[in-house]
Amino acid sequence: MNHHHAPTAAVQRPDGSHLSELLLAKGYDVHGIKRRASLFNSDRIDHLDEDPHVDHQRFKLHYGDLTDSTNLIRIIQQVQPDEIYNLGAQSHVRVSFDVPEYTASTVAMGTLRLLEAIRDSGIKTRFYQASSSEMFGGAAAPQDESTPFLPRSPYACAKVFAHHLCQNYREAYGMFVACGILFNHESPRRGIPFVTRKVTRAAARIKHGLDKKLYLGNLDARRDWGFAGDYVQAMWLMLQQDKPDDYVIATGESHTIRELLDVAFQTLELDWPKFVEIDPRYLRPTEVDHLEGNAAKAKRVLGWQPRVRFKELIEMMVRADEEDVRCSLAGRAPTS
Repeated sequence: MNHHHAPTAAVQRPDGSHLSELLLAKGYDVHGIKRRASLFNSDRIDHLDEDPHVDHQRFKLHYGDLTDSTNLIRIIQQVQPDEIYNLGAQSHVRVSFDVPEYTASTVAMGTLRLLEAIRDSGIKTRFYQASSSEMFGGAAAPQDESTPFLPRSPYACAKVFAHHLCQNYREAYGMFVACGILFNHESPRRGIPFVTRKVTRAAARIKHGLDKKLYLGNLDARRDWGFAGDYVQAMWLMLQQDKPDDYVIATGESHTIRELLDVAFQTLELDWPKFVEIDPRYLRPTEVDHLEGNAAKAKRVLGWQPRVRFKELIEMMVRADEEDVRCSLAGRAPTS
């Protein structure tokens, strides 16, 4: 299975499906890792999964988990990938306060297990680490590669550990390890618990009378939201460079949750204050007020810049959610 192009991607979060599509379009063989669960958890990538009886299939999933080092070693030795994209994590920031140990095990120690599995295997692979804008936490905006990390959640703390660990392995062992410090990146495939998808899905359901209220936390938090389809291009570009480095990937503009609500509900001609209520359960013990990235380095070195802007992104997500609602009410599957 050691083809000229055979990267493996942890197919979790919307990034994994968008990245898999990009790599397949570029002629790669893609191997993904998915966790075993009692419920189906691969709906974002089902359209990529080919007949398992077909030889040389270009997209293959392996059961695995970032908490199981033996399994990770086995998969890496079996696949012998040219590129590895570490996107797997318990990535919900608010939930990380409730399950800090599991978050640290997947985010921090999971990265360590992967790096050690690569080192033990002896293969020459290029490794992409999904670092996070949450690492900046309370640091003043805008943030770039030189901004100090001030993490304000267990998730962010674990990401900082993983980020520094990647830098250490790059320096200590000469491994090709690139870290993408990605600011919030969304798409219609975003998980429902995340605020963007929570808002766009609620707007669609309220429009069609399925819901009456949307409960949220801090409406004044500012985030730099971009399109996951754009951001996976940056991931790939990082691994095509002569030398590994770290890059902030962002749109360079930030918006509040209130602005998110404005665009999402206006898309369906709804007045959001009539439907939104604050629930203290959704407030973080320590809030991150303002994240806004400066991606000048990525533009200069990688030639990357975002194509989809905030309003277009949110409208895209609302339309996709409304299509899902329409199809559900009509008793048929969505067309996309």
